[in-house]
Amino acid sequence: MTASTLVTKPISQMQLAPGSAVTIPNVSWKEFESILQEIGVRRSARIAYSQGTLEIMVPLPEHEISRDLISDIVKILLKAGKIRYQPFGSTTFKRENTAGVEPDACFYIQNYQQMIGRRRLAPDDPPPDLAIETDVTSKTTLDAYQAIAIPELWIYDSGKLTIYLLKAGQYVASSTSPIFPEILLTQMIPATVERSWQVGSLQALEELERAIAQ
Repeated sequence: MTASTLVTKPISQMQLAPGSAVTIPNVSWKEFESILQEIGVRRSARIAYSQGTLEIMVPLPEHEISRDLISDIVKILLKAGKIRYQPFGSTTFKRENTAGVEPDACFYIQNYQQMIGRRRLAPDDPPPDLAIETDVTSKTTLDAYQAIAIPELWIYDSGKLTIYLLKAGQYVASSTSPIFPEILLTQMIPATVERSWQVGSLQALEELERAIAQ
């Protein structure tokens, strides 16, 4: 009888094609922290960790284009509303022993002044006010965002924008955003994203800015 040998490889040696994702169960918090350190910050892959399960995803160009466009839309709307903000991109946010997420984009608004000049997150830093996820090949896990207590989460998936607001520790779908209460985001953002596939992101954003100015 031949004894079997368990073969282990560093996560950094995994070769994932764009659009693919791998789920690893039974990952301890210590292992999650080690994996983050191993793969570093200069990478194309995104991670999500919740309740002992780690997901590693490599986005497609479709994901990246929509992500950048929606992030730019938010900046245009904030500027038009004369709302101060500090963007934090895809920073890794963690709640120790519980969850870790890297949103496609996120923004500090209420606490933007506190976060100006911040090069690394401090343990007592608040979560961002708004996080954005674009789902193409994988689906966003709400549990992780709930654990980190991000007040507002937008998920763009298959031409539809869903706005989630944190209420008593749980996300509830909403038709409007408290940040932009007068704007029909669930109509405007999908329409602008679709327009970008026809005329390019720059022209779609220029058209949006003209419409807002009017």
